[in-house]
Amino acid sequence: MRRSARLLLLWSSLLLAASADAKPQVVIDAGKTDAATVKAVNDAVDAIARQSEDQDGGEITRLRRRARDAALAALSTQGYFAAKVELDPGRNAAGDDTWNIRIEPGQQARVVSVDIEFRGRITRPAYAKRVADLRKRWSLAAGEPFTNSEWNKAKSAVLNDVSTHDFMLARMVDSAADVNVEAGTVALRVVVDSGPLVRLGDLRVEGLKRVPETLVRRYVRYKRGDPYEQDQLNSWQQALQRTAFFRGAFVSLQEPGGTQPDTSNQTSTARDVTAATPAGDARVTAAQRPAAPVDRNGEVTLPVVVRLTEAQPKRFSSSIGVDSDVGPRLEMTYQQQVVFGQPLTMESGLGLDRLRQRAYTDFHLPPDARGNQDSIGVLADHSDIQGLDVMRFAVGATRLKESSAGDGSRVNYETRYGLLAAHDHVKIDGGDTYNLPTLTATAEWLRRDVDSKYNPREGNLLVLGTGAGVTLNGGDPYTRLRLRGQQWWPVGQRDLVTVRGEVGKVWASRDTQVPDDFGFRTGGARSIRGYSYLSIGADRGNAVVGAPTLLVGSVEYDHYFDDRWGMAVFVDAGDAAQSFGDMNMAVGYGVGARVRTPAGPLFLDVAYGQRDHSLKLSFSLGIAF
Repeated sequence: MRRSARLLLLWSSLLLAASADAKPQVVIDAGKTDAATVKAVNDAVDAIARQSEDQDGGEITRLRRRARDAALAALSTQGYFAAKVELDPGRNAAGDDTWNIRIEPGQQARVVSVDIEFRGRITRPAYAKRVADLRKRWSLAAGEPFTNSEWNKAKSAVLNDVSTHDFMLARMVDSAADVNVEAGTVALRVVVDSGPLVRLGDLRVEGLKRVPETLVRRYVRYKRGDPYEQDQLNSWQQALQRTAFFRGAFVSLQEPGGTQPDTSNQTSTARDVTAATPAGDARVTAAQRPAAPVDRNGEVTLPVVVRLTEAQPKRFSSSIGVDSDVGPRLEMTYQQQVVFGQPLTMESGLGLDRLRQRAYTDFHLPPDARGNQDSIGVLADHSDIQGLDVMRFAVGATRLKESSAGDGSRVNYETRYGLLAAHDHVKIDGGDTYNLPTLTATAEWLRRDVDSKYNPREGNLLVLGTGAGVTLNGGDPYTRLRLRGQQWWPVGQRDLVTVRGEVGKVWASRDTQVPDDFGFRTGGARSIRGYSYLSIGADRGNAVVGAPTLLVGSVEYDHYFDDRWGMAVFVDAGDAAQSFGDMNMAVGYGVGARVRTPAGPLFLDVAYGQRDHSLKLSFSLGIAF
């Protein structure tokens, strides 16, 4: 019996110790205090409460006093300088320790005056309007409630406005918030020293091994003596990062190391500095070196320093896959960043499947200052699809430009221009065999507004393409216009409705031979399901060739059982014919399985082609290595 009593006493002691050692629950009675203030107090007190574990009684009492002081400090950051705080220990219904905090915040202090003083070169009359604008844009104005976060934000903003244009060496030399607790007012004062006017000096490039310096000078263009602009440095850095030649790029000015107004020829040491900027912009670096002071009322010319890390010079990749349209397929690509010592990217590739075999080599020029990406290339391409056998040799040039709507918008655009000289050897099963040399110019404009580029659930895509060409053996002209669109609508938490459509028209005389890729054929997994790949078009001999008109539409509903697995029902319809009036719509409808992967959704569809009374399985699977 005594042993049982001793065990019970020991167990009770352990429970009491565990309860005493546990972190107390913080309960705040904040009255009418706003949510931001309650959070600030809770975070401050909770940091102290976490220290209460494994503490004795005397230490717990001291921690409670610290927690109360932390609550008062948190309230002062929100402008409540006359607040009262009480902290009482207690227990909740479950028997756990609590710290019950009652807050009487009192009056929130308001800004009564703002004194912004400027020093340095910016005080000259030439900058009077800029100084007036800086004062006007000050965000924490008189009459507004004071919070420490807004105070810091206002100081950072005015310093950033000064230092990102002309005055890279600007510094906040003094700032003060004088609080009158009884009156509930705060008087603000900041002093910003702009330092000297900064101009751009010589260009210094570091980190190049294979890439020629001429590539850097293609983007970093300025005249020696131009005024400093942080946005300009950022744009140069981002342009260099967009190229395939570099893994990293940093553009900054080298801070002066002596009293000379022009430090470009000095050998004294310095530290590299750029103003604080958003992620992706030029970064702040600091390596302290001794330096004599610079005349803050004068001018200084500083070198532009570009530090680069080159990308991998060569890369080989390949992939294998299989789909219902072309069967097994193999693709291999080789990429080289510098060719013959020139800043070019060479990409050579080989693609093989049972319907098409092609080999190509493209040379990509680095993007220019406007973001245009130019390329030239050669191509050998053989296809044998639905009785149309085409062997093509071609040389072409393309200009691609990608852009966004800006201001955080997800809308982006692609504009592509192309010029292609091709020689096609065409064999039509049961029909003619002929050679077709052509020269074709194309233009395509794409607008994309989706929540995910590779797995969209909401948004739309619009593509408008046009082209014009001429046969080189007969001088016969031809033109084309094509419009394609797709819309995604989310339904509930996971489901999705997709609508897509496409319309196209070719204008040419009846006797003109149009290149195979200029006419229209449809059918297959990516167009009208339930029909063989490119089996819908104009009949010639035993083959299906490109038709002058195209019209395709589709509606699909996807239902997902969870975040990965789903099913779909769909209806596709369309035709490619001699004219819109001659069309006999081919309708396909069916069901499918959907699997979401990091690379995009996988599809497995079974569709019935009403016009051909056929059942087709459509799927696609690929692996890159």
